[in-house]
Amino acid sequence: MKIRLRGHHLLCLQGFQGYGYSKDFVLNMTKINESRKSKDCIVTLTNEPDDICSACPNLKNNICENEKQNERIVKMDNNVLSKLNPEKEYNSIELFNEVSLKFNCLNSVQNICDECKWVNECLFYKKLM
Repeated sequence: MKIRLRGHHLLCLQGFQGYGYSKDFVLNMTKINESRKSKDCIVTLTNEPDDICSACPNLKNNICENEKQNERIVKMDNNVLSKLNPEKEYNSIELFNEVSLKFNCLNSVQNICDECKWVNECLFYKKLM
């Protein structure tokens, strides 16, 4: 299986607990979260709408909500992608292990996660506090 993920979603998936923007979004994210744990899953990286975004009710004309919000999200993506090789296809398990090593303290995610509306529910963020 192949999935396409935005940079910041590499962090979100690790803290996902079933919260989301809509029922369809939660079902889709749950499916992708399970898929990424498979040893046969391949991930390509992007700073554009991905397989998670495809079910988001806030995605309009290939941007998130509005131009300002979209710019903020792309900046979050680029902060994560700057620590990885966005041109490479990754084995999902190896990728998430690498992400866990690179984003392993609160300081490493503050510029990415601080303005996120899910930060209070995110297990990934909470474990870094």
